[in-house]
Amino acid sequence: MSAPTTPRPTLSPPTTAARTSGRLDWRMRFAILSGIWGFSFLLIKVGTEAYAPFQVALGRVFFGALALLTVMLVRREALPRGRRTWAHLTVAALLLNAAPFSLFAYAELSIPSSLAGICNATSPLWGMALSLVALSEDRPTRRRFAGLGLGFLGVLTVLGAWQGFSGLDAKGTALALLASLCYPIGWIYVRRTLASTPGSPVALTGAQLLLATLQLLVVSSLFTSVPTSFPLWPTLSVLTLGALGTGLALQMQYGLVTEVGPTTAQMVTYFVPVIATTAGVLLLGEQLHWNTPVGAAIVLTGAALTQSRPTPRGPA
Repeated sequence: MSAPTTPRPTLSPPTTAARTSGRLDWRMRFAILSGIWGFSFLLIKVGTEAYAPFQVALGRVFFGALALLTVMLVRREALPRGRRTWAHLTVAALLLNAAPFSLFAYAELSIPSSLAGICNATSPLWGMALSLVALSEDRPTRRRFAGLGLGFLGVLTVLGAWQGFSGLDAKGTALALLASLCYPIGWIYVRRTLASTPGSPVALTGAQLLLATLQLLVVSSLFTSVPTSFPLWPTLSVLTLGALGTGLALQMQYGLVTEVGPTTAQMVTYFVPVIATTAGVLLLGEQLHWNTPVGAAIVLTGAALTQSRPTPRGPA
């Protein structure tokens, strides 16, 4: 899953015209987006059957950038300007795209796609823990602390801590968790450096994916060899992962944020591990033990609590 990676503009409530336009109903788009991001982990798994992890990540950002640049061309939007903006986008590209995409691809060499999807769901937990330190406006509450503790209890349940983590590939799992940690670090960086940058989210993200493409192109040329063949299904998986899961899915997410607000739109996060697990079991034949869905449910409950805000009280 690749969550929105650029600062969101101030949003006004959706108008009646926006709700009744000819676009597909937001609930249907929400379901489609959940499916796209849920299947991303299966696509990574299939892609690594023929390509090195760095190459899977490279294809992902390249085709994602191509999709967003096409949207920009249709809308006649320009790429952002300014050295400072591009410098910050370079760091954001590393933290939010190049690093986590590569880490997830390497992780799935040795762990099931379903486990990678569940590890991805820990991002809100990492984000809450980091924001308490890095963002002074995010005040801790008992509910959020409880969510943090509950979420990491869920992680231990998924990993089977009471069995001494037997049968678990520690390296692959650690890489997936590290990939999930990259996202909130990147979000905090973007929030601190690019929150007031002019330009649409699509233009900023398109530029960011271009920079990630250059970064991974350099890394891939240094540490991998050029593929000698391009098998059909792994190639289609990488193309789909980039164009849909990293490009058009972000565009769809921005539309949901504008129409129904960020709180509702971000709930897609809680459906992704469910779909990733189902896809891995049914289509890839991955094994599913009882602690995986139970732990995932605990993780998602904890993540939901960390994202909750107290309801403001009216005048007495």
